[in-house]
Amino acid sequence: MTETVNVQDAKTRLSELLARVERGEEFVLARSGRPIATLKAVDPLPRRQLGFAPGPALPESFWDPLTDDELDEWGT
Repeated sequence: MTETVNVQDAKTRLSELLARVERGEEFVLARSGRPIATLKAVDPLPRRQLGFAPGPALPESFWDPLTDDELDEWGT
């Protein structure tokens, strides 16, 4: 059964209510005995992997020294 909690009481006990929500409980928040909202856990978001493309981020040749022609193009 879902427990009904007065809004003022919920404000006072928010940390406790959130801990109970994390354990799977749900609450109806009410003002003057009239239900206005439901406090319940959200579905966990899927874990995202970093990166956006398969394979290495830089080609192996990235670390090779620049040739004289390449250095000239950079103005060195």
